[in-house]
Amino acid sequence: MTDAPSAPIRVLIVDDHAVVRRGIRAYLEVLDDMEVAEEAANGQEALARLERMSMNQRLPDVVLIDLLMPRMDGPTAIGAIKQRYPDVRIVVLTSFGEMERVHAALAQGAAGYLLKDAEPGEVVSAIRAAAQGEVFLDPAVARGLTQQIVSPPTGLGALTSRERDVLVLVAEGCSNQQIADELVISERTARTHVSNVLRKLRLASRTQAALFAVHQGLVPPPN
Repeated sequence: MTDAPSAPIRVLIVDDHAVVRRGIRAYLEVLDDMEVAEEAANGQEALARLERMSMNQRLPDVVLIDLLMPRMDGPTAIGAIKQRYPDVRIVVLTSFGEMERVHAALAQGAAGYLLKDAEPGEVVSAIRAAAQGEVFLDPAVARGLTQQIVSPPTGLGALTSRERDVLVLVAEGCSNQQIADELVISERTARTHVSNVLRKLRLASRTQAALFAVHQGLVPPPN
């Protein structure tokens, strides 16, 4: 007596480029253990799709999501998905491998992080790993994380270019919402950036961050 075949892994594809979604769908749908449940063009649309699927008790097993999208960015969407549907696993597929983006995605609950130059087989492996409760990282991303652990940068060198921009705005007295408006990101992402800046610089407050920025010559001292 043979075991009954397991149900295919249901995948929700979230990317603002239709050609990317179609390409991923075409590849996954030829696999016996994969099923594309839905597509969405941004984070808000993904949440709407998930709400509808939840009502029908047909949630996907894995969400494959880009990071830079209109209306709601990837990290914000990842956090919202994990809060509402904690059993749904999330794999990031993006063009951006900066460590700040990796940390933001993993902190929000992503179970995998791939770059868009990954081979199709790697995407499939990441989806399968996520469905089994494992974490799958792009080799370049894994090397970056390992390097940070082995020889973490310190001081201003620890910040990404985006985090330096955030530090300057903090020093100028901007609120999280004002930072979000200036950098065209969500308020939640701005808040995450500020927290990362304080953590990396080992500072306890925005005031200390402002003083640090002045000391580093990033902003002029107050009159």
